[in-house]
Amino acid sequence: PFHVEPRNIVDDDPQERVSAEAAILNSRVHYYSRLTNSSDRLLSPPNHVIPGPEEIYIYSPLGTAFKVTGTDPSSKNPSIITIFAIWNTMMGTSILSIPWGIKQAGFTLGILILIFTGLLMLYCCYIVLKSPKAIPYVDTSDWEFPDVCRYYFGKFGQWSSLVFSMVSLIGAMVVYWVLMSNFLYNTGQFIYNYAHNANVSDSQFGTNGSDKVICPYPNTDPGENVTIITLYLGNSGNDTSDVSTFEHWWSKTNTVPLYLVILLLPLLCFRSASFFARFTFLGTISVIYLIALVTLKAVRLGFHLEFHWFEPSQFYVPEFRLLFPQLTGVLTLAFFIHNCIITLMKSNRHQENNMRDLSVAYLLVGLTYLYVGVLIFAAFPSPPLSKDCIEPVSFICILFYPLLGYLVRVQMMGQIFGNHYPSFFHVLALNVLIVGAGVLIAKFYPNIGSIIRFSGATCGLALVFVFPALVHMISLRRQGLLRWPSVLFHSFLILLGIANLLAQFFM
Repeated sequence: PFHVEPRNIVDDDPQERVSAEAAILNSRVHYYSRLTNSSDRLLSPPNHVIPGPEEIYIYSPLGTAFKVTGTDPSSKNPSIITIFAIWNTMMGTSILSIPWGIKQAGFTLGILILIFTGLLMLYCCYIVLKSPKAIPYVDTSDWEFPDVCRYYFGKFGQWSSLVFSMVSLIGAMVVYWVLMSNFLYNTGQFIYNYAHNANVSDSQFGTNGSDKVICPYPNTDPGENVTIITLYLGNSGNDTSDVSTFEHWWSKTNTVPLYLVILLLPLLCFRSASFFARFTFLGTISVIYLIALVTLKAVRLGFHLEFHWFEPSQFYVPEFRLLFPQLTGVLTLAFFIHNCIITLMKSNRHQENNMRDLSVAYLLVGLTYLYVGVLIFAAFPSPPLSKDCIEPVSFICILFYPLLGYLVRVQMMGQIFGNHYPSFFHVLALNVLIVGAGVLIAKFYPNIGSIIRFSGATCGLALVFVFPALVHMISLRRQGLLRWPSVLFHSFLILLGIANLLAQFFM
């Protein structure tokens, strides 16, 4: 009980004593407890009987009262941190794949698909966020979305949702690892060439004023999405053995992915959720830098647009293309936060603002995608290069990677062990497996376009469209609120998810 009758045993008592209101509330709680046994939640004390967290005290038999402080408020994040954490998590792998996706769909159709997909993804994310609270008579404060799926669909729902969640998160982390390996390799290559006065020239013609823009596949199928740039190193007086030794120890696929392990594996083992959210906030700085860089380049280059609605020209793609499912596959991962939105929102200091903060984060993400995608597509110099030369580009992903690792840990450890941090060795073993997957993919299959499309469409089918739509309809049906328009709309969402995945195999 939260109330014990005071006893005047001590004279000097500076702490607050039991109030009459607390005594009344205590009597009411005892009254409800006598109506039924503790396992029956039907007649549990209603919310107006239980005092709020700020009013709870622990009363000793001596009559003294101790304030219950609850969780440390400093461990919670303000709304601005939560918004940027969601923003950064969604944008990481896909922000510079959006121009390529708009090119695949066509400029006009690409913009329409981006807006439409963003609104659908926000709605489905809202369903996921509110799904635990729609379950009556059960404490869902520690639940994740797999727990919700277990409640509605049994063990199959729990483990299948967990598997698809891991597909999206680990798939994104694998893409990050490939991109970080490329970035680190190119940085080291640049430093080596600068230090040794090595000449670098591209194998394809390209121009951007004084800078080079390289078209990797000027005469190949525009449906391809693999970026390979061939560079020729010229030796300027350096010994050939020095170059071969450097290439041996600084290889894009053999050594550089392993060097990242030294930097990132310790970061993944941190325990605090606030650390990951604040660490990811640094990613906002890099995104702002990217936006400034894109703006500067667009001002220098100007816009290069011609509107050919259905037929391509020599330098321009049509406004509507049949390759648009490649953009929908990328956008499914680009706007995907559904498997970890409950985890991210738990650290929000003001829980009543969750929906507002989620909407603001989606708005920022959508505007950023539109701004970067439209500007890069419009400013791409055509002529002399064709718009078909636009390809996915790597980005500084080291600022986003640790938060995804934390989300993988929370969901997997929480489901298997019932504890987000069972021990350091459990967490270390999980992180070694995740990092190992990234190293292997970076070595044997560094195709980021295909990884993004297929992982996005696969996890999106289950966690964006099928499970949220079914959970929402079942919840409404149990409340007696399910109507035919809702059935038709949410069934349409499920069909969209199936079509999105199947279309990736024909592109």
